[in-house]
Amino acid sequence: MVRHNNVVPNGHFHKWWARHVVTWFNQPGRKVRRRKARAAKAAATFPRPVAGALRPKVRAQTVRYNTKSRLGRGFTLEELKEAGIPAKVAATIGIAVDHRRKNKSLESLQDNVKRLKEYKSKLVLFPRKAGKPKKGDSSRDECATATQDTGAVLMPLAAEKPELEMVAVTADMKNFNAYQKLRVERANARIVGLRKKRAEEAAAKAKEAAKMK
Repeated sequence: MVRHNNVVPNGHFHKWWARHVVTWFNQPGRKVRRRKARAAKAAATFPRPVAGALRPKVRAQTVRYNTKSRLGRGFTLEELKEAGIPAKVAATIGIAVDHRRKNKSLESLQDNVKRLKEYKSKLVLFPRKAGKPKKGDSSRDECATATQDTGAVLMPLAAEKPELEMVAVTADMKNFNAYQKLRVERANARIVGLRKKRAEEAAAKAKEAAKMK
């Protein structure tokens, strides 16, 4: 019988605990299986890169993440044009194309054009038929010495290191009132329509006065 002011016994000791035990004895075997699958994929895709098509450098969405870069879906038609690669040819040489994405800044355009040109300089094009190379195909020596890119990502993005520019604090910087400047510009933006209307009315009155003379 329960005595004194203690916790009422409420032990759950009739569970089938063995049913909820999770083991991981298959981990070594899974590791071997994954490695063999990667090797088989590399052999099947040779000489193409294992990671697949080349992806562009884009900015992540929303204000929270747009300071970070990541790999996007595909290159824009404008980027391919600047790099001198036809859009229909790009898909055949391992370059992803996204006809919906638009370039919103010159910086992103230049970064991706540079990325395309770097890829193009490293590209080794094998002829469709051995012994019958066409224009644009690599030479026999280049094909013989070509190696496969087995990385998880083709041309991964390098970590960005922002550079801080040190400047001397001037008297103008010290005397500048940022809050006052923001309020003035906010007021200017709010009454821009009123000022335009007044200017038009003044011009109309001046025109009428000129006619009366």
